[in-house]
Amino acid sequence: MVALLLVAGACSAGARAQTLEPLSDVRQMAAGDSHTCALLNSGEVYCWGLNEYGQLGDGTTSQRLTPVAVSGLSGVTAITASGVHTCALVAGGSVHCWGRNTFGQLGDNSTTDRMMPVAVSGLTGAFAIAAGEFHTCALVTGGAVYCWGRNRKGQLGDGSTMNRLMPVVVSDSSGATAIAGGREHTCAVVAGGAVNCWGDNWSGQLGDNSSTRRFSPVAVSGLIGATAIAAGEYHTCAIAEGGATWCWGYNGYGQLGNNSTTGSQVPVAVSGQVTATTITAGQDHTCAVVAGTVHCWGDNGLGELGDNSITQRLAPVAVSGQIEVTDITAGRDHTCGLVAGTVHCWGDNRWGQLGDSGTMRRLTPVAVMSLVDVAMIAAGGANSCALQGIGVVRCWGYNGSGQVGDGTRTWRLAPVAVMGLSDVAVIVAGTGHSCAVLNGGAVSCWGYNGVGQLGDGSTTQRLTPVDVSGLTGATAIAAGGSHTCALVAGGSVYCWGGNDLGQLGDNSTTQRLAPVAVSGLTGATAIAPGDRHTCALVAGGSVYCWGNNQYGQLGDNSTTHRLTPVAVSGLSGAKSITAGLEHTCALMNSGAVYCWGGNSLGQLGDSTTEWRLTPVAVSGLVGATSITAGQFHTCAVVAGGAVHCWGYNGYGQVGDNSTTDRLTPAAVSGLSGVTAIAAGTQHTCALLSGGKVRCWGWNGYGQLGDGTAGIRPFPAPVLIDVGLFGNGFETP
Repeated sequence: MVALLLVAGACSAGARAQTLEPLSDVRQMAAGDSHTCALLNSGEVYCWGLNEYGQLGDGTTSQRLTPVAVSGLSGVTAITASGVHTCALVAGGSVHCWGRNTFGQLGDNSTTDRMMPVAVSGLTGAFAIAAGEFHTCALVTGGAVYCWGRNRKGQLGDGSTMNRLMPVVVSDSSGATAIAGGREHTCAVVAGGAVNCWGDNWSGQLGDNSSTRRFSPVAVSGLIGATAIAAGEYHTCAIAEGGATWCWGYNGYGQLGNNSTTGSQVPVAVSGQVTATTITAGQDHTCAVVAGTVHCWGDNGLGELGDNSITQRLAPVAVSGQIEVTDITAGRDHTCGLVAGTVHCWGDNRWGQLGDSGTMRRLTPVAVMSLVDVAMIAAGGANSCALQGIGVVRCWGYNGSGQVGDGTRTWRLAPVAVMGLSDVAVIVAGTGHSCAVLNGGAVSCWGYNGVGQLGDGSTTQRLTPVDVSGLTGATAIAAGGSHTCALVAGGSVYCWGGNDLGQLGDNSTTQRLAPVAVSGLTGATAIAPGDRHTCALVAGGSVYCWGNNQYGQLGDNSTTHRLTPVAVSGLSGAKSITAGLEHTCALMNSGAVYCWGGNSLGQLGDSTTEWRLTPVAVSGLVGATSITAGQFHTCAVVAGGAVHCWGYNGYGQVGDNSTTDRLTPAAVSGLSGVTAIAAGTQHTCALLSGGKVRCWGWNGYGQLGDGTAGIRPFPAPVLIDVGLFGNGFETP
């Protein structure tokens, strides 16, 4: 399949101090058995790790080694995660859940697993939530507690053992201020600092000095002044007045922290713990924040205590290297801490739950990483590239011809640096090759070179950048299916590579291994090559095109191929252009978009599938600020930073959470704050304010950069390959 080009000159590269940063601006975390989620200050939620039941909420069941956005969720104020489901509290007091739903733990009056959030039925006024293994609970205004899901041990607290598909009120619950869910028990802090628990009690995890199962709340013996609570699989812990920490229940691994392995049916003091502010419990381990540092105790077979060992600890030990932690969360065998808005995790990582793009167990904290500080993006046939603020280029996706530029032919599921390239100002990606304009006007290209599209005077494939021969003063560049063009100072255009249909514009069909001038073209301000045609925007807003015209993509009211530029009929006032496989579009000064050429899949956006030999307006689109074209789809950024796409959508490249073709613009799901956009063959990427990147569509070669391969019909964050793990596939 032949692919596309990019937006050329969408942004400039300004110097910035930092290029690689962890996932940031996080306000809260939640860890399930083998997955983790983070709530950002923006109200968005990102999750990573095991996803076999959709517990990551990204519309798939694909395991994620790095964070992906939960689909269609915004305005979140709190999150919780347990075994294989996740829930979010949304501003206004509603609760939304996703993942496994066998016992109704999602609360939507069904037992259907959900890969994206669904609202909990009939629940309003919630202000806190907690998830157990197969049940969920919420505190509502006034302090009542509601629970739903599995109830075989009485963990819903409604006096029965009947599973509930919708929330039911916990018996005699009022005045609750905090809540925690264990495997099959639940506990709540109530008015005055007492703690009430209910459900399974075989190991004394209810703390009432018995092992009797309770179907409604009972008071924890002798505990007063509680301010926070956490529940593990078979144990419970609380922070009491003054910051002292108390635990009760099963203690086979030392998870009670009292320097023994003897269980207790009533609270026992954790050894040496003072002034704890936050507490969390995993399956068989516990952690607390004390004076800004994390201390953990209990099982440590997979490094979940973070003390650089796998030694079981019967009393608290400090987590290595962590300072000023403000929040913690524990999964089954892993733990995460919030450090100045970034997430650091340690312990089991078999399913990617640490979010560091690998599956290696970590005995000390590692940061969850993402690609940031991006100044420009490019999308090619099955690869993508990003220019970061200090002039460094990183690429990812298919690399069979070396188009990723890292000196290999290994596919990359996350970004890797292009070798030997720096001080870059502009980047583009074609079908099988990529190019960059350097500050100073030189051009370098890499990847497939079968017809000379790298411009180095040869047809030799290049796995790292080579200089384009004899070209200086370049200000912009664009890459097509098998050719490349550059705009130089003064408004001339030079092209090289394949020329079978005149796409180089030099009045011939001769292949060129080095740049040749486009005949008779002056005053150009932007360029856009398609597969085998090219267009240029000239001063004053007219557009000229040349090359293949089989579908009318030159816009001159004919289907005649052109070896030199011809004017697009009736078009003036254009300010940018883009070209697909067989269609071309122009963004007008008015914010309207006009397209022409092939339209069999609706890529012209005029609500038809009729070819157009002259420009037609895209239906219902106003206020556009930038445009890009893929093979058979087109996208536009509109005022306010939303994105609308139309055309072929078989791989989700329109981004509206479907695979339905769109004949008119459809909004990309959950995307705002976009400053630039780029479309590849069957995928699309957007650059957000703040320098982060989101991609969607076909991901068969990892071109979305989210650490996976597959199809994604809505935006996902591009994540950094920190260079510690193999995440590629060697091509034959």
